[in-house]
Amino acid sequence: MTLAILYKLLAIVLTVALGWAAGRMRWLGDAAADPARVLSNVAFYIFVPALLFRTTARIDFATMPWALIAAFFVPQLLFMLGVYASQRRRARETGQPALASTRAITASFGNTVQVGIPMAAALFGEAGLAMHITVMSLHALVLLTVLTVLVELDTARADLAAETGSSLAATLKLTLRNTVIHPVVLPVLAGLVYNAAGLRLHAVVDEVLVLLASAVVPLCLVLIGLSLAYYGLPKRPQGAAALAAGKLVVLPLLVLVVARFGFGISGLPLAVIVMMAALPVGSNALIFAQRYRTLESETTAAIVFSTLAYIATAPLWLALLGGLAPA
Repeated sequence: MTLAILYKLLAIVLTVALGWAAGRMRWLGDAAADPARVLSNVAFYIFVPALLFRTTARIDFATMPWALIAAFFVPQLLFMLGVYASQRRRARETGQPALASTRAITASFGNTVQVGIPMAAALFGEAGLAMHITVMSLHALVLLTVLTVLVELDTARADLAAETGSSLAATLKLTLRNTVIHPVVLPVLAGLVYNAAGLRLHAVVDEVLVLLASAVVPLCLVLIGLSLAYYGLPKRPQGAAALAAGKLVVLPLLVLVVARFGFGISGLPLAVIVMMAALPVGSNALIFAQRYRTLESETTAAIVFSTLAYIATAPLWLALLGGLAPA
C-alpha cells in the first residue's frame, strides 16, 4: 500500500466524517426533512446523468481493448447476477422488491474513481492507469444499466401482484417506460445515439457537463456521512460485513481466475483488472439504495466497512499477484 493511496483513503474517510458531523448537528435540517434523500435525488437526477451522458458520448469504441474488458466484465456480471439471484427469495419474503438489486450493486460496484484512479496511477504507472480508465469508462454504464432493468422489472411484478386489476400488458408497458425514462438508462441511451451519429459536444455544453459531473464524488462522500448520521448502522451488521467481504475477496478472486485461465490475461493487464475488482464499495451503491428506499443503512455500512478493510486487503492482493509467474 503506497503513501499516496493511504492519503486518498484518509481524505475519503475525513470527507465522510464531515457529512456525518453535518448530519449529527442537523445543519441541513432534522430527520423529518430527510436531507440525505434530498441530496441523493440531486445526485441521481442531475449530476450522475451528466457524468453518464458525457462518458458515453465520448467513448471511442473502435479502440477499446475488448478482450481485457470482457475478462473483467464477464466475471463481474456473473458475480453480480449471482448475488441478485440469491436474494430474490429474501426480497419476496420481506416485501422489498428492490432488495435483490440493492444488495447486488453493493457487492459488486467498486470505488473506481476516488480510490481506483490514484491506486492505478501509483502502482502501475501511466500504462496501468490507461487500462484502468478504459475499463472504468464502462463500469457504471454496464452495472447501473443492468441493475436498473432488473429492479424495475421486480418493482413491476410487485405492483402487478398488489393490484389484481392490472393487466400484464399494462405492467410491461409501465416497466418499459420506467426503465427507459430513467436518470441512469436515458442518458446512456442518449449518449450512445449521440456517439453513433458522430457528433461532438460543443465546448460550452461539455464544460457544463464537466462541472456537473465533478460534483458526483464529493456529494456522494458527504451523503455517506449524512446517511450514517440519520439512519445509523443496521441492527444486524452481518449483512453489510458479508457484502463488503464479497466485494473485497470473492469478486477479485473470480476476476483473477476467469481472466487468467479463461481469457489468458497475465502480467500488468491482469493486475490492473484484479485490483480494480478488489476496490471497496463505491458510493453509487448508496445512491441506488436511496433511489429505491431500500437498505440505506446496510449499504452505507458496507461502504464504510469495505473502505476501512481495503487498507488490509489491498496489500494481500498485490502480494498474490506479485507471486504469480508470468505467462
